[in-house]
Amino acid sequence: MNSLRIDKWLWAARFFKTRSIASEEIGKNRVQVNGQDAKASREVKAGDTVRLRQGAVERTVRVLGVSGVRGPAPVAQLLYEETPESMEARQKAAEQHRLAREPALSIAQGRPTKRDRRQIQKNWDDRWSAKADG
Repeated sequence: MNSLRIDKWLWAARFFKTRSIASEEIGKNRVQVNGQDAKASREVKAGDTVRLRQGAVERTVRVLGVSGVRGPAPVAQLLYEETPESMEARQKAAEQHRLAREPALSIAQGRPTKRDRRQIQKNWDDRWSAKADG
């Protein structure tokens, strides 16, 4: 086996959980082979460069081998080699994510408690009453 469909290779190399997810990502132009946007039927062979995006992480890998079966992770990692630039960028992104502040921590108050809601409703009814004063 010298070449294999890119969606099948991405699945076998464990970049995506299913082949259909790999095909969707390819359809959204999140996968390039040798600098060109790929289609799911694009054939890859050893020596090709594949650039893909998984969420916020962008990876560039060189294809070392092809396999049509999905094996264990250690075997799947033998199918590709990540470029040093890609690994460095991924580590920087992970560090940025680790140091970034959690957005939920910036909220001064959470949802109102039952007691708070009753107080809000009481104040609202007193202020905007539709009662007849007469």
